[in-house]
Amino acid sequence: MKPLDLTIRLEWAAVALAAIALYAAAGASWRLFALLILAPDLSMLGYLAGPRAGAISYNALHVLISPVLLLLAGHFGGSALATAIAVIWIVHIAIDRALGYGLKLSSGFQDTHLGRIGR
Repeated sequence: MKPLDLTIRLEWAAVALAAIALYAAAGASWRLFALLILAPDLSMLGYLAGPRAGAISYNALHVLISPVLLLLAGHFGGSALATAIAVIWIVHIAIDRALGYGLKLSSGFQDTHLGRIGR
């Protein structure tokens, strides 16, 4: 692994840990966390319709735009549930990036913006 790759993975690991600490400090439900932490991966079902549709559906739930907007809406709208869901979603994305899983390219599941997954 290249030093820059390691640095990027460590940055995402730090984001994941910070988000988990925020979640814990908010006193949100750990059952909810356990229930939803893998929910964004249901987007992989899009691959049943082919690699292009799979990449679109996977990437739609693995970019930070939506959970950050939900986090802001939850915070400013006073919805603890929306805030908790947003933080769980951010943790999921951060863990994926820390493990080297990037946004998918339409050429196939193993091809990501961070490089090819596997050997």
